[in-house]
Amino acid sequence: MNVIELKDVIKEYPLGKTSVHALRGVNLSVKEGDFTSIVGPSGSGKTTLLNIIGCIDHATTGVVKVHGKDVTTMSDYSLTLLRLHSIGFIFQTFNLIPVLNVRENVEFPLLLMKSKNYTKKQIKERAEKLIEEVGLSEHINHRPYELSGGQRQRVAIARALVTNPDIVLADEPTANLDSETGERILSLMQELNKIEKTTFIFSTHDPEILKYAKSITKIRDGKIVA
Repeated sequence: MNVIELKDVIKEYPLGKTSVHALRGVNLSVKEGDFTSIVGPSGSGKTTLLNIIGCIDHATTGVVKVHGKDVTTMSDYSLTLLRLHSIGFIFQTFNLIPVLNVRENVEFPLLLMKSKNYTKKQIKERAEKLIEEVGLSEHINHRPYELSGGQRQRVAIARALVTNPDIVLADEPTANLDSETGERILSLMQELNKIEKTTFIFSTHDPEILKYAKSITKIRDGKIVA
């Protein structure tokens, strides 16, 4: 079963009197439980593709389906709920909330999921479990400015996984990690992929991720080339 389907997706950004063609007629299907990497040079459209799959950005034209639903016709509110409950994001720029400490940043998505009726204890326990798994228990009360780039990346990873999303989108998730930590994180993701059938889609230059990938999609100049 396909959890992601893109058909003839074009994305253009206005730039003065011209347009930047970020994606040029992309067709892509991702099956449930896949562990796939999107690879290509800088400026090839990898991040734009992830943002459109994750409903952060909108395609200029084309069809984008998540769990069989055409997201191009959904309201902003419906898209917000879809992102909250079904999609986890690992941003290359972290996007942590500066005034919150590590635990609070990881807890935040669970606090937004009011329909789940999580207790404060359940939220705390779930967040602390993920923080321990990414190796940050000693820094649980630190704010982002007190952390290194690699540590902030691990907070972002824990936050993405804390809601048990069906789909995880990761933009260069190991870019700021040393090789040992990167391997530990990838093993955690692979375990979730096997046990929970979580679908992982990576944008990466990291050859280690490519070793874990079940499938690889190559993109260049906004087009899928292989």
